[in-house]
Amino acid sequence: MSFFPYHALTEIAQEIRSKNVSPVEIVELHLKRIEVLQPKLNAFVHLDADGARQQACVAEKSVMRGAQLGSLHGAPLTIKSCIGVAGWPCPAGSLLRKDHVAKQDAPLVSRLKSAGAILLGNTNTPEFLVAYETDNLLTGKTSNPWDLAHSSGGSSGGEAAAIAAGCSAGGVGSDGGGSIRVPAHFCGICGLKPTPGRVPGTGHFPPGAGAFSWIGVVGPMARTIADVRALFEVMAGPDAGDALSAPVPVRAYREGELRGTRIGILESEALGVATPETRAAVARAAKLLCERGFTVEPFQLNCLDRALDLWWFFFGPVIGNLIRHSIAGHENQISPMLCEYLSCATSGNSITLDQFTKACAERDLLRAEILRQMQDTPVLLSPVSTGPAFRHGQGNYSPGTGYRDTMRFSQWLNLGGFPGVSVPVAVSNEGLPIGVQVIARPFEDELALAVAEAIEQARGPWQPPPAFPA
Repeated sequence: MSFFPYHALTEIAQEIRSKNVSPVEIVELHLKRIEVLQPKLNAFVHLDADGARQQACVAEKSVMRGAQLGSLHGAPLTIKSCIGVAGWPCPAGSLLRKDHVAKQDAPLVSRLKSAGAILLGNTNTPEFLVAYETDNLLTGKTSNPWDLAHSSGGSSGGEAAAIAAGCSAGGVGSDGGGSIRVPAHFCGICGLKPTPGRVPGTGHFPPGAGAFSWIGVVGPMARTIADVRALFEVMAGPDAGDALSAPVPVRAYREGELRGTRIGILESEALGVATPETRAAVARAAKLLCERGFTVEPFQLNCLDRALDLWWFFFGPVIGNLIRHSIAGHENQISPMLCEYLSCATSGNSITLDQFTKACAERDLLRAEILRQMQDTPVLLSPVSTGPAFRHGQGNYSPGTGYRDTMRFSQWLNLGGFPGVSVPVAVSNEGLPIGVQVIARPFEDELALAVAEAIEQARGPWQPPPAFPA
């Protein structure tokens, strides 16, 4: 079939609605591709082939009888294996959860199914989602479709690899410090970290409840921005199980009405130094936007050093201590990556209530200060990380060279609840994709998507991994 395996999911759904292709054919093609590529990539934790075939048969009958079809009817998707799908394992990369089976669908899963999507399976993560390399003792490591010797990123690394390799038309990841955007950047696809509250996190493990629930979100991943938007529009909306849930209507932007929008090329010494190729990719994105009528200029954002320290306070010591207590007595069953994270995150003194309360207040004040600085520049461009995908085993939490230094471009957004989109723009000299991050103010997710799509359209057609052609 000429458009397989890299057709856009929205185009697949349209072809199905037009009766040019059958949902059964689409699912079988994806299942065969998974069968061939799974031994090389190890992207999947659970493959529900029988269930997908049954869904496809039902979808085909709906088309044939002329039923009203959802926007994603027949589109084959995957879900990160920390998000509940009824009857599927939900291990979040941990031996301690190897027997955990979700009892019900997460709200976002229910919404995808209601829109007609067909769920193929769920995808690999690092243990408890706290690393930028997808590897664990339960299902092993996931490789990058562009180069199997390199990481697919984390923690949504399985999801990014499956989508980039054409095993899935799109899917859902989660992001507490870059976990959607970094794997998207590493694997050459698109991903949106939404504003907290836009897409309900209900049904995600670890649960996003409590005084720092805004740090982690769930969001869409796909090969094109149009597909990311299509998934976002289906998943977005309030849910009683998510305390941050906000009834914000989805907005549509036409590029014409965005002309003249001020876009800042983010500059801050707090973020570290990206590779020359990475900086060149950002410069290329800026040039493409200028050529399309946007106003693009350097933008110095202050106070990010403190924002990054605060992000680590919550993502490191606070979450680390919660994890440490939850695994007490089972330390011999946790992965080396999780051990390294816990050693780094919980090495200091115990957190006091006074420290936590002050950090929450300071977070709100910093968020307000960043918003003040962005008042006239609503969109920023930056790298996603300091460089493209690293080789397996080279990611770590070591001071000076580890994740707290290489991933700073992504991490501060989670402290403030800012939406960010990763869109592929260039390829490194090693042949690895380089994404650029488009950042917007909270609840302006659609603006970030619109600017990212303008970059994408000016860039040209999406390029598949050379190792896995159509």
